[in-house]
Amino acid sequence: LQAHFEALARPGAARVLVLAAHGSSFCAGYNLDELGRDDQSAARDPRLFEQTVERLEALPLPSIARLHAGLYGGATDLALACDLRIGTPATELRMPAARLGLHFYASGLRRFVTRLGLGPAKRMFLLGQTWSAEQLLAAGYLDELVPAEALDARIDALAAELAANAPLAVCGMKASLDEIARGEYALPRLHAREAACAASADLREGLAAFAARRMPRFGGH
Repeated sequence: LQAHFEALARPGAARVLVLAAHGSSFCAGYNLDELGRDDQSAARDPRLFEQTVERLEALPLPSIARLHAGLYGGATDLALACDLRIGTPATELRMPAARLGLHFYASGLRRFVTRLGLGPAKRMFLLGQTWSAEQLLAAGYLDELVPAEALDARIDALAAELAANAPLAVCGMKASLDEIARGEYALPRLHAREAACAASADLREGLAAFAARRMPRFGGH
């Protein structure tokens, strides 16, 4: 996954990422068989999963998680690192860290608190209960809940809508919003993104298309 994320981070590589899976669940997260082992193969990089999720969140292009079924453990954070999460009635979440005796990694805890709030984060991590799709929608974990048969069409529609917008503005505002949520933003950096968009060919194209009542053709510069 990290290699794919590196490729997608290159300018012009793509405009939208859809994170999807097939099978009876979306993902179970970290390999529990490696926990508690002290052999070298298990210890080669204990932060590999966390680093993968961090790279997903840091992607310059917007991402959508297609959540057709349940997600558990670290997979809950993998989906949370995406910008949008679309689920079905079969979507459920369970965070078993406390029941396993595991302290979840720091960046994942930060993501849950900043995106969902302290209350929902504490309930998910400290109780280890299963959350239904309806509960996830109410908590803000899911952005939309659709029938299973409508999931692919809704994902395609959202991806097309994101891809049709100006890439420079979309990527810039995604980065700025994430930095603000983490409390790591610097106004000069945000102002530089504003200025880049204000001087861009995309803005000129967007204004021209609006005046001509036609669809814009953005080039990402």
